[in-house]
Amino acid sequence: MKILHVSDAIDPSLGGGTAERTFQLALALHRANVACTVLCTELGLGDKRRAELRDIKLVAVPTLFRRFLTPLVSYRRIKALVADTDVIHVTGHWSVLGAMVCLMALKLGRPYVYCPAGSLRVFGRSALLKRIYNWMVGKRIVQGAARCLAVTNLEREQFTEYGVDESRVELLPNGVYYSVQATANPKAFRDAYGLQDEQIILFLGRLSPIKGPDLLLAAFSKIAKKLESVHLVFAGPDGELSEQLRSSVILAGLSNRVSFTGFLAGQEKQDALAAASLLVVPSRQEAMSLVALEAGLCGTPVLLTDQCGFDEVKEIGGGCVVAANPEALAEGMQFMLLDPERLIAQGQRLRAAILSKYTWDGLTQQVLGLYNKLKSKC
Repeated sequence: MKILHVSDAIDPSLGGGTAERTFQLALALHRANVACTVLCTELGLGDKRRAELRDIKLVAVPTLFRRFLTPLVSYRRIKALVADTDVIHVTGHWSVLGAMVCLMALKLGRPYVYCPAGSLRVFGRSALLKRIYNWMVGKRIVQGAARCLAVTNLEREQFTEYGVDESRVELLPNGVYYSVQATANPKAFRDAYGLQDEQIILFLGRLSPIKGPDLLLAAFSKIAKKLESVHLVFAGPDGELSEQLRSSVILAGLSNRVSFTGFLAGQEKQDALAAASLLVVPSRQEAMSLVALEAGLCGTPVLLTDQCGFDEVKEIGGGCVVAANPEALAEGMQFMLLDPERLIAQGQRLRAAILSKYTWDGLTQQVLGLYNKLKSKC
């Protein structure tokens, strides 16, 4: 069986969770001895990620613009890639590259599964352009999918807004790769940023409105005086809120209580997650936070908003779920941080649940069942 994975980016430095989901699933398929090709743009693609994909056929194309990715790839090349595959897996919605592949798949009669990964609804910048995109091609390619993949039950409901019947939507949550060789070093992270015995609240993500870092900073400002030994760390690439957040930290007099590390990956990311007392995911909109899974794998409990589609965290006792506003986040952080022993227990429960339900090697068997079903119908 030949699978073609399509994502605007494959490096998480700019592609975020969509890139990481595509990357991890491609590697899991390779471990299952399934031939897999990844088609993406060169956006943010570094040597490290290329090396990690050395066993996967990688087709990375240049783009005209960074803000609005317009891939420089010929009709002939797209046609050849689609024709030489059994099933196509597209991740991400607002994508010219994804649209090109889906339209070609419809033309050639190749089945594709469509996973927007939380991006179906119009949110944030360029709202008008997104509506135009949906009118021109977006709704057509969603409706044309052989199967649609929802990351959460909340996202499953959003497909009905695009005219997709529930019977054509399947649930495939985010996952993580568990390696027994991976070892985190929390002390290395603490030493690197001068954080000794302090409790660490960690934010891991892009500094943009949809991720809610401004909500977290406002919440932290409310409890900073009550919890004097707590330090807030923003770890992630700059976004629209970068300058505003740094200015707000200075105005609030919290410069010695808040750190900005920039983008973290690999060992540094694992060290940060292991060092954190608590990971906070204050998103205004999210499709099952991938960093929440990664935190749990390190035994770190999570506080997230009810807009993340991962309320299972509360159900399994691995953390708390609150409303997406500063007051609720502040109350949740204070409640969790005041009981260190409970934090440890929550982290252990979350880790056990993730190892049981949310590893890619386990989820891949579900994906393969879907691919085989679609291939047999061709």
